[in-house]
Amino acid sequence: METQTGRLIVEKVGGKSTVTSCFSKYPLKFIIPNKVGSSENDAVWVYTLTYGGGIVSGDSISCEFSIGDGCTTVLTTQASTKVYKSLGSKCSEQILEARIGSDAILAVIPDPVTCFSTARYSQKQIFSVVSDSSLVIVDWITSGRHESGEKWDFELYKSTNHIFLEGNQPLFLDTVLLEQGSNTSVSERMQDYQVIAMVILLGPKLMQIQNQIQENVKRMMSEQLYIPSNGLGHRGKTSSGCYLTKPTFIASCSVFGPKGIGVVVRIAAMTTESVYRFLHQQLASLEPLLGVSPYC
Repeated sequence: METQTGRLIVEKVGGKSTVTSCFSKYPLKFIIPNKVGSSENDAVWVYTLTYGGGIVSGDSISCEFSIGDGCTTVLTTQASTKVYKSLGSKCSEQILEARIGSDAILAVIPDPVTCFSTARYSQKQIFSVVSDSSLVIVDWITSGRHESGEKWDFELYKSTNHIFLEGNQPLFLDTVLLEQGSNTSVSERMQDYQVIAMVILLGPKLMQIQNQIQENVKRMMSEQLYIPSNGLGHRGKTSSGCYLTKPTFIASCSVFGPKGIGVVVRIAAMTTESVYRFLHQQLASLEPLLGVSPYC
């Protein structure tokens, strides 16, 4: 990887997941607590930070992670990733490449990206897994700094997530692109929605959570989209006599990969708090694996 700014290797040492190699340089910094959760917890938690509290115009950050067989690693943040205003149309970029070994778990569970007005930002995450690797990815963005009157005012946001099986076989390929257009702005296209998110759950250790989240999303959406005819906020009547409302929170699930080994959840919401709440509730079952419930 060119101009690498971070590298981290986690391996089993004495039967425990252990960081055996760690390197970072400006503008990136890793914080690795000695222990998160109970003493029995085997997960290594890694917090990523940038000097100055955000990503500056023109910054280029590239990281490489290697998660050894049987290891558990969590990659997270302490706050939202702020992307500052673009200067001279410079695009900031962040690249993560990670290899997850046999019977290993990697959970990438950051806070959301928040792009300031005129910001240009591109991120790419590439994951290499084997048949019994397990992977959690949360990738999300807010509309901006509401307190400053900004709402989807950045120039460009691009987020790519690719997952490959052994032999460089594509398993999941996804890109989200939000760019100001000549006819319509991002704000006009997003309407009242202030957050978009994607959650990926992959691998044998997460099958129970995958099944549960699919059931939960199905139930949530059936309750949100259709309400009794005496309810409030009617927007239009369906053939069944129920009223269709504009939901404040939308989620959908789909499976991918051989034998449906992965699930992707896509979310659009009117508030950041509702997405935090959803992530906390739906990922709480990860606590035995990660030592702490995510987004608590």
